[in-house]
Amino acid sequence: MKKIALIIITLFALQLKAQEADIKKTIAIFFEGLHTGDTLKIKSVCSDKMILQSIMENAKGAKFDHEDISEFYKSIASIPKDMKIEERLLDHKIQIDGSMAHAWTPYEFYVNGKLSHSGVNSFQLYKDNGVWKIVYIIDTRRKAS
Repeated sequence: MKKIALIIITLFALQLKAQEADIKKTIAIFFEGLHTGDTLKIKSVCSDKMILQSIMENAKGAKFDHEDISEFYKSIASIPKDMKIEERLLDHKIQIDGSMAHAWTPYEFYVNGKLSHSGVNSFQLYKDNGVWKIVYIIDTRRKAS
């Protein structure tokens, strides 16, 4: 009986690790698209109804902002080719419950190799026919000093 319980626990842990890897891959594809200005790549891992919000923090306080998804795609597509943007994820903390997942990813954002700002992304995902899709992103943004 102990062997069966151990096998079940091991299989569950392996399945959870595989799902976490799939979620990390979804987020990686999102950022590959962001870094290259490839909105089709970004759209491939996002829900059509994705919500984007940000909290900009500074010495005066915090400002909450909502970005329309179509405006987000337009802004990504309009990044000049000579401008290099890179968001470096520092960690992934992932929680999963069935077809819903949450990923917490602290980051640093660079423009042409210079640190612009940092903060945390909070991704909400759902599993759509076996594929993880991003449905909600909220992030904090603090200017580099």
